[in-house]
Amino acid sequence: MKVALEDVSFSRGPFALRGSGTFDPGVHLVSGPVGSGKSTLALLLAGLLRPGGGAIRRDGVSSALLLLQFPEHHVTSPTVAEEVRSWGLAPDDVLARANLSARANDDPFHLSRGELKRLTLTCTFMRNPDLLMLDEPFSSLDCTAKWKTCRMIEERDAGITILFSHERAVLPRVDALWEIEAGTLTALGRVPDAIPLWRHAPPYLRYALDRGARPENIRLTDAQEALCRIRG
Repeated sequence: MKVALEDVSFSRGPFALRGSGTFDPGVHLVSGPVGSGKSTLALLLAGLLRPGGGAIRRDGVSSALLLLQFPEHHVTSPTVAEEVRSWGLAPDDVLARANLSARANDDPFHLSRGELKRLTLTCTFMRNPDLLMLDEPFSSLDCTAKWKTCRMIEERDAGITILFSHERAVLPRVDALWEIEAGTLTALGRVPDAIPLWRHAPPYLRYALDRGARPENIRLTDAQEALCRIRG
């Protein structure tokens, strides 16, 4: 199973995106500043935009889902329970996992954005597609919900998961790092070797690297453990 970008290019007005590389099974983090092209790349990989040049090829991928940054863009039904059913899922199980059991008969737009994000994230993970693309999955979430989302990402035991995020505090374990800078996608490689190359690394990782530590992954606990090893 893989998704390959072959000299892909896309442009709209003054903005241009280009890049090559292969997303294979595991968790991939695509980072970069706001406006760098992360959401555009997500739409290209999902087939919602067509590249102006090159090709995007899927091999062995039979199902795919893109979770958009703004959860209200997913809403299609008048109640929360019906919204869950529109995903082909049973409301009781989904709402219990999302801690929204008491809101089954509410209008989805009466949920806070954080609650609606929890709902769409839970539906997405329970569908468990071969290719899961998450555009800014941590936006609108409090710390508890961010940690729960990290656990859901880490517990996926098959398929390709691609995170498009500029989150710099709460992150899951990942297998590979990518960066977008000024519209250019760069594959940094596998973790942990790619971590020192990561220009958009969060401050806690940069602090550990600057002191000679070599974290095994990108979570805060990985940086702390690496610092403990060199101090021990």
